[in-house]
Amino acid sequence: MKYFALLITLFFINFNQKTDKLTGRYNYLIEDDNAYVQKDKITFKDSVFAFDNKYLPKGKISYGNVILLDNFINTDLIISIPKDQIKKDTIPFFMHDKKSSSANYLDEVVGKGKLVRIK
Repeated sequence: MKYFALLITLFFINFNQKTDKLTGRYNYLIEDDNAYVQKDKITFKDSVFAFDNKYLPKGKISYGNVILLDNFINTDLIISIPKDQIKKDTIPFFMHDKKSSSANYLDEVVGKGKLVRIK
């Protein structure tokens, strides 16, 4: 009986754990001269994102300590999002250039912006 209770407890613990993932539609705004300019809309689903603009490629989302959006607008641009921000309606992000001169391109920020959830 105690093993049955332990099994049920472990099942509910695993069932209640959720992985934090980006989902839904967002406007993305880029900071330009201390003002935010709206560029396009993005749809996030599981580990892929796509722009509403059909000419921009789809990209991959990597989940870890920092969430990374790879192939954002072009192949050299990568976006980093702090993991604790993805539950919010307005998510700040930082842009990094893969061809950066620094040893780790994530250490050098080339731009920033915000994702604003569309309800």
